[in-house]
Amino acid sequence: MARRLPVVRLQPQRVADWGAFLGASHELLAQAYPRARVMAVEADAARRDATAAALVRPWWSPRRWSSVVSVVTEREVGAGQVQLLWANMGLHGAIDPAAVLRQWHRALAVDGFLMFSTLGPGTLTRLRSVYTHQGWATPFAPFVDMHDLGDLLVEAGFADPVMDQETVTLTWASATALLDELRTLGGNVATGRHAGLRTPRWRRRLLDALAATAAADGRVALDFEVVYGHAFRPPPRPRLAARTEVPLDDMRAMARAGRKAG
Repeated sequence: MARRLPVVRLQPQRVADWGAFLGASHELLAQAYPRARVMAVEADAARRDATAAALVRPWWSPRRWSSVVSVVTEREVGAGQVQLLWANMGLHGAIDPAAVLRQWHRALAVDGFLMFSTLGPGTLTRLRSVYTHQGWATPFAPFVDMHDLGDLLVEAGFADPVMDQETVTLTWASATALLDELRTLGGNVATGRHAGLRTPRWRRRLLDALAATAAADGRVALDFEVVYGHAFRPPPRPRLAARTEVPLDDMRAMARAGRKAG
């Protein structure tokens, strides 16, 4: 996503770094927008406090004064607060992606810009094949296709969504190294996952099955499909009917847009 920032003409005064701790984009955003106020957004108070601690700089570090950062929870983000909402590799962890997109839409100011990345359904296909061949339950929750994400963006109120993707292949020297690193990405949140604990015998079967997929050089590989999404928040346009209800936040946004046009 960072390579796409130069083509964005918008110079935001306020930036929301959604899921800042896992997204690990603070330094990048500070360099791209040194004068912007960056709001690190986390899911809850515990994650907020951990992020705040991670962002503390030594008193002697010049970076301590390079940017203004506040750390808040998702509930503390007001409507229309930011001109850029940045969310790096977090959406695939959401139980309800559509609800998250609506949150992002609400947080953005009119004409604000959304940039996000997430994992797509081409991720870990070899691992899924191993589980299927062994007759095991699914190893991970399904990932949303980028075309479906584009539709969800439109349904959430965004305009001009642009979706693209790339596939990154990672390799490991052994199946054990692969599995150890894969576990750092998080647990299996699929509703159809195995209900109990696995045994050492099962782990041996998994390692053997992964090792059987190794290339000629002995390295084992997994593919990760990385999906990128970009969209704007347009001025609200309420649908006219015999009775039309417009949220107060949208009325304020339309009023601001009207003053700018005039």
